[in-house]
Amino acid sequence: MPNVTPQPLQPGDYYLTPEGYIVFTEQYHLRRGYCCQSGCRHCPWGFRKEKKPRS
Repeated sequence: MPNVTPQPLQPGDYYLTPEGYIVFTEQYHLRRGYCCQSGCRHCPWGFRKEKKPRS
């Protein structure tokens, strides 16, 4: 991860799900400038986290 100063959130950077979770948008990810490889819902770099099979 690059060592950068966090930027304040701007309108359109996120939304709240009905369950109360914050979901960052593609706009936010592009402004941040790198992929965190967490499997974000709106990842503009196309990273998808592999799901482990349930036992």
